[in-house]
Amino acid sequence: MLRYALKEWAVICRALASGEQTILLRKGGIAEKRGDFEIEHRRFWLYPTYVHQQATGVRAEAIPLLEQVQKAHPPTGNVCLDLVADIVEVYHVTELAPLLQLAPLHLWSEETVRARFAYKQPGLHVLAVRLAKLTTPLELRETDAYAGCRSWVELDQPLPDDGATPVLDESALTRVLTILDQILQPPALA
Repeated sequence: MLRYALKEWAVICRALASGEQTILLRKGGIAEKRGDFEIEHRRFWLYPTYVHQQATGVRAEAIPLLEQVQKAHPPTGNVCLDLVADIVEVYHVTELAPLLQLAPLHLWSEETVRARFAYKQPGLHVLAVRLAKLTTPLELRETDAYAGCRSWVELDQPLPDDGATPVLDESALTRVLTILDQILQPPALA
Protein backbone atom coordinates (compact mmCIF):
# COMPACT_ATOMS: atom_id res chain seq x y z
CA MET A 1 0.00 0.00 0.00
CA LEU A 2 1.35 3.39 -0.99
CA ARG A 3 0.01 6.77 0.06
CA TYR A 4 2.42 9.16 -1.72
CA ALA A 5 2.81 10.08 -5.36
CA LEU A 6 5.33 12.10 -7.35
CA LYS A 7 3.90 14.31 -10.07
CA GLU A 8 5.45 13.88 -13.52
CA TRP A 9 4.45 14.77 -17.07
CA ALA A 10 2.14 12.09 -18.46
CA VAL A 11 4.39 11.61 -21.50
CA ILE A 12 7.34 10.88 -19.20
CA CYS A 13 5.22 8.42 -17.21
CA ARG A 14 4.31 6.64 -20.45
CA ALA A 15 7.97 6.50 -21.51
CA LEU A 16 8.94 5.14 -18.09
CA ALA A 17 6.19 2.51 -18.29
CA SER A 18 7.57 1.23 -21.58
CA GLY A 19 11.24 1.36 -20.57
CA GLU A 20 11.90 4.07 -23.17
CA GLN A 21 12.99 6.39 -20.36
CA THR A 22 14.98 5.13 -17.42
CA ILE A 23 15.58 8.14 -15.17
CA LEU A 24 13.74 11.11 -13.68
CA LEU A 25 15.08 14.65 -13.81
CA ARG A 26 13.78 16.94 -11.08
CA LYS A 27 14.09 20.60 -10.18
CA GLY A 28 11.18 21.22 -7.86
CA GLY A 29 7.82 22.92 -8.14
CA ILE A 30 6.88 26.46 -7.27
CA ALA A 31 5.12 25.18 -4.14
CA GLU A 32 8.20 23.28 -2.87
CA LYS A 33 9.24 24.20 0.65
CA ARG A 34 12.53 25.81 -0.33
CA GLY A 35 11.89 25.95 -4.07
CA ASP A 36 14.07 22.89 -4.61
CA PHE A 37 13.25 19.23 -5.01
CA GLU A 38 13.64 17.02 -1.95
CA ILE A 39 13.47 13.25 -1.68
CA GLU A 40 10.52 12.89 0.66
CA HIS A 41 9.78 9.25 -0.17
CA ARG A 42 11.85 6.40 -1.59
CA ARG A 43 8.84 4.43 -2.90
CA PHE A 44 5.84 6.12 -4.50
CA TRP A 45 3.25 6.24 -7.25
CA LEU A 46 3.98 8.26 -10.37
CA TYR A 47 1.16 10.77 -10.78
CA PRO A 48 0.76 11.72 -14.48
CA THR A 49 0.16 15.41 -15.08
CA TYR A 50 -0.76 17.33 -18.19
CA VAL A 51 0.07 20.83 -16.92
CA HIS A 52 3.24 22.33 -18.44
CA GLN A 53 3.59 19.30 -20.73
CA GLN A 54 4.19 20.58 -24.25
CA ALA A 55 5.81 19.64 -27.55
CA THR A 56 8.79 21.96 -27.01
CA GLY A 57 9.50 20.21 -23.71
CA VAL A 58 10.40 16.89 -25.31
CA ARG A 59 12.74 15.80 -28.09
CA ALA A 60 11.28 15.68 -31.61
CA GLU A 61 11.18 11.87 -31.67
CA ALA A 62 8.93 11.93 -28.58
CA ILE A 63 6.20 14.07 -30.20
CA PRO A 64 4.15 11.05 -31.40
CA LEU A 65 4.19 9.63 -27.85
CA LEU A 66 3.13 13.02 -26.47
CA GLU A 67 0.22 13.12 -28.95
CA GLN A 68 -0.86 9.60 -27.91
CA VAL A 69 -0.77 10.57 -24.26
CA GLN A 70 -2.78 13.73 -24.85
CA LYS A 71 -5.46 11.73 -26.71
CA ALA A 72 -5.64 9.24 -23.83
CA HIS A 73 -6.06 11.98 -21.19
CA PRO A 74 -8.51 10.71 -18.55
CA PRO A 75 -11.73 12.68 -18.03
CA THR A 76 -11.28 15.98 -16.20
CA GLY A 77 -11.16 15.44 -12.46
CA ASN A 78 -9.74 11.91 -12.70
CA VAL A 79 -6.22 10.57 -12.41
CA CYS A 80 -5.02 7.07 -13.23
CA LEU A 81 -2.13 5.55 -11.31
CA ASP A 82 -0.36 2.46 -12.60
CA LEU A 83 3.38 3.03 -12.03
CA VAL A 84 5.21 2.41 -8.78
CA ALA A 85 8.75 3.77 -8.46
CA ASP A 86 11.52 2.88 -6.07
CA ILE A 87 14.47 5.24 -5.96
CA VAL A 88 17.67 3.27 -6.49
CA GLU A 89 20.16 6.13 -6.74
CA VAL A 90 20.07 9.94 -6.51
CA TYR A 91 22.53 12.36 -8.06
CA HIS A 92 22.53 16.13 -7.59
CA VAL A 93 24.24 17.49 -10.69
CA THR A 94 25.57 21.03 -10.63
CA GLU A 95 27.31 21.05 -14.04
CA LEU A 96 25.33 21.21 -17.28
CA ALA A 97 27.65 19.18 -19.54
CA PRO A 98 27.09 15.80 -17.82
CA LEU A 99 23.33 16.36 -17.83
CA LEU A 100 23.37 16.90 -21.58
CA GLN A 101 25.16 13.55 -21.99
CA LEU A 102 22.17 11.80 -20.38
CA ALA A 103 19.88 12.53 -23.38
CA PRO A 104 19.61 8.84 -24.41
CA LEU A 105 18.08 8.06 -20.99
CA HIS A 106 15.16 10.54 -21.08
CA LEU A 107 12.77 12.43 -23.39
CA TRP A 108 13.30 16.04 -22.30
CA SER A 109 14.50 18.36 -25.05
CA GLU A 110 17.91 19.94 -24.65
CA GLU A 111 16.17 23.30 -24.20
CA THR A 112 14.13 21.90 -21.31
CA VAL A 113 17.23 20.45 -19.65
CA ARG A 114 19.04 23.79 -20.01
CA ALA A 115 16.07 25.82 -18.72
CA ARG A 116 15.38 23.56 -15.73
CA PHE A 117 19.07 23.38 -14.91
CA ALA A 118 19.43 27.19 -14.88
CA TYR A 119 16.15 27.96 -13.04
CA LYS A 120 16.90 29.83 -9.79
CA GLN A 121 20.08 28.03 -8.77
CA PRO A 122 22.00 25.85 -11.28
CA GLY A 123 21.51 22.13 -10.82
CA LEU A 124 19.15 19.18 -11.30
CA HIS A 125 18.45 15.98 -9.45
CA VAL A 126 18.76 12.76 -11.43
CA LEU A 127 16.87 9.82 -9.99
CA ALA A 128 17.50 6.27 -11.09
CA VAL A 129 14.28 4.41 -10.40
CA ARG A 130 13.13 0.80 -10.41
CA LEU A 131 9.64 0.82 -11.91
CA ALA A 132 6.77 -1.61 -11.67
CA LYS A 133 3.49 -1.36 -13.56
CA LEU A 134 -0.01 -2.49 -12.68
CA THR A 135 -1.95 -4.33 -15.36
CA THR A 136 -5.09 -2.32 -14.54
CA PRO A 137 -4.63 1.33 -13.53
CA LEU A 138 -6.22 2.61 -10.33
CA GLU A 139 -8.57 5.49 -11.07
CA LEU A 140 -9.26 8.15 -8.47
CA ARG A 141 -10.82 11.58 -8.24
CA GLU A 142 -8.42 14.48 -8.39
CA THR A 143 -8.89 16.74 -5.39
CA ASP A 144 -7.87 20.33 -4.71
CA ALA A 145 -5.26 18.96 -2.31
CA TYR A 146 -3.51 17.29 -5.26
CA ALA A 147 -3.42 20.47 -7.37
CA GLY A 148 -0.61 22.96 -7.75
CA CYS A 149 3.01 23.01 -8.82
CA ARG A 150 4.36 20.65 -6.23
CA SER A 151 6.33 17.45 -6.64
CA TRP A 152 4.78 15.31 -3.90
CA VAL A 153 1.13 14.49 -3.30
CA GLU A 154 -0.30 12.74 -0.26
CA LEU A 155 -3.24 10.68 -1.49
CA ASP A 156 -6.47 10.56 0.51
CA GLN A 157 -5.79 6.91 1.29
CA PRO A 158 -3.06 4.36 0.67
CA LEU A 159 -3.56 2.41 -2.55
CA PRO A 160 -2.61 -1.23 -3.13
CA ASP A 161 0.48 -1.74 -5.30
CA ASP A 162 0.55 -5.53 -5.17
CA GLY A 163 0.62 -7.23 -8.53
CA ALA A 164 2.80 -4.57 -10.17
CA THR A 165 5.39 -6.16 -12.46
CA PRO A 166 8.89 -4.78 -13.15
CA VAL A 167 9.29 -2.63 -16.25
CA LEU A 168 13.00 -3.42 -16.65
CA ASP A 169 14.86 -6.51 -15.55
CA GLU A 170 17.74 -6.12 -13.09
CA SER A 171 20.43 -6.38 -15.78
CA ALA A 172 18.88 -3.46 -17.72
CA LEU A 173 18.68 -1.40 -14.53
CA THR A 174 22.32 -2.24 -13.75
CA ARG A 175 23.33 -0.99 -17.23
CA VAL A 176 21.54 2.31 -16.58
CA LEU A 177 23.27 2.69 -13.21
CA THR A 178 26.64 1.99 -14.83
CA ILE A 179 26.02 4.70 -17.44
CA LEU A 180 24.95 7.17 -14.75
CA ASP A 181 28.03 6.44 -12.65
CA GLN A 182 30.32 6.82 -15.67
CA ILE A 183 28.84 10.17 -16.63
CA LEU A 184 27.93 11.69 -13.27
CA GLN A 185 30.67 10.22 -11.08
CA PRO A 186 33.65 9.79 -13.39
CA PRO A 187 36.80 8.37 -11.79
CA ALA A 188 39.33 10.93 -10.65
CA LEU A 189 42.34 11.33 -12.92
CA ALA A 190 45.55 10.07 -11.36
